[in-house]
Amino acid sequence: MATHIGALRPPVGAHKRSKRIGQGMGSGHGKTATRGSKGQRSRSGMRMRPGFEGGQMPLHRRLPKRGFTNIFRKHYAVVNLKDLEEFKPKEKITPEVLVERGLVKRLGDGLKVLGGGELKSPLQVSAHIFSKSAREKIQKAGGKAEVIS
Repeated sequence: MATHIGALRPPVGAHKRSKRIGQGMGSGHGKTATRGSKGQRSRSGMRMRPGFEGGQMPLHRRLPKRGFTNIFRKHYAVVNLKDLEEFKPKEKITPEVLVERGLVKRLGDGLKVLGGGELKSPLQVSAHIFSKSAREKIQKAGGKAEVIS
């Protein structure tokens, strides 16, 4: 057992010496230096980009393009009703309050309240969008769902 840090050694077989190529015929890796003879791969500076198929039309160009990215898409920060349970009754909840409390990281294009979970206390919730079920549950609990424009 090693008694001090200077005596630590890796286990036998953990380190394999790198193959030294092109170091003369006696090394066993001389002359062509493990590259074979002739051809694209034997030349110096040989590097093929990922996905290169030897000049054949590559797969990513053979397959059809599909879909598109809507540049006008809105990215809403989402919060469920079960997350609003920690607030006191009659408390006013705004997007800024949710960011402050750490329930929402980034607001993006606004706040959307979803109806996941149940709401027992009446709350005044201000958000940019409410799902139908969230609005119903907030009003059923005696609270108010206010839309911010």
